[in-house]
Amino acid sequence: MENTPESDSLPPLARHAVHVFGERGLAPEGVVRDDTLAAEVAVALVFNGVSHAVMMATPQDLEAFALGFALSEGILDSAADCRGIDVRTVDAFDAGLPEGMPGIEVQLEVSTRSFERLKDRRRSLAGRTGCGVCGVESFAGLDLSPQRVPPRDWIERIDLATVLRAFAAMPPRQVLNAEAGAIHAAAWATVDGELTDLMEDVGRHNALDKLLGALARANRLQEPGFVLMSSRGSHELVRKCARLGIAAMATISAPTAMGVRMAELSGLRFWGLCRAPRGVLYADGLGATGGLASASTASATASMP
Repeated sequence: MENTPESDSLPPLARHAVHVFGERGLAPEGVVRDDTLAAEVAVALVFNGVSHAVMMATPQDLEAFALGFALSEGILDSAADCRGIDVRTVDAFDAGLPEGMPGIEVQLEVSTRSFERLKDRRRSLAGRTGCGVCGVESFAGLDLSPQRVPPRDWIERIDLATVLRAFAAMPPRQVLNAEAGAIHAAAWATVDGELTDLMEDVGRHNALDKLLGALARANRLQEPGFVLMSSRGSHELVRKCARLGIAAMATISAPTAMGVRMAELSGLRFWGLCRAPRGVLYADGLGATGGLASASTASATASMP
């Protein structure tokens, strides 16, 4: 797969003059300062010349984002199905967007098989929101069938101590969030809890797709390890991981009930509410689909002194 540099992309952060009030030591009339904001840009994903989805994303690591999206949404079977990716900025006027809001187009050249399957899909993901189901016309259109993860003989090594060790290493690498806030992170850690990769985006789904795309480009999706998310654990995040054979995920916030059930059905090990010294094991990834007795039981077992 050939790629072109992202030099034509937009900066991931922006400066904006703001009026600050109520801060200790400030005069009642406040003070004007420059603030750093996270950039949020309309990114069109175009497959073989056909626009398929428009996502609001942080304009960084967009090649990895596009590949990860295509893989985790089942458009491509493997990274080899993508022949090339080209990223270009589109002027706001040309994109039909408000002044000062340029867009970005990511052009993917994909295999004929993948493109034919894409054209046959019943629904478009264009304009898709964070819930991931807007515009679906029926329950069948949700396509919630779980993707079963192959058993891993190392899965029990993803214990609380390992998960918390990896989470502790995340903040220093969340450089965009440190400056602007409002930015999610998706990270990859080894079975020993060593953090090796981290991607950031205003969207949690986008951050995960960027991470999955980066792993796919490096042929590392089959490595033993797990995903960490600086967000809640929803069903679509679980499903994206399971689709690509990732056997474990941990989130800093709580999961949804559907997210837990998707993990149980997929055989994915799922940690949530991972805030040291505590964590909750919602699905153990050991093969049963019935799940743990209750979240409170898992929480009591997982808590550290």
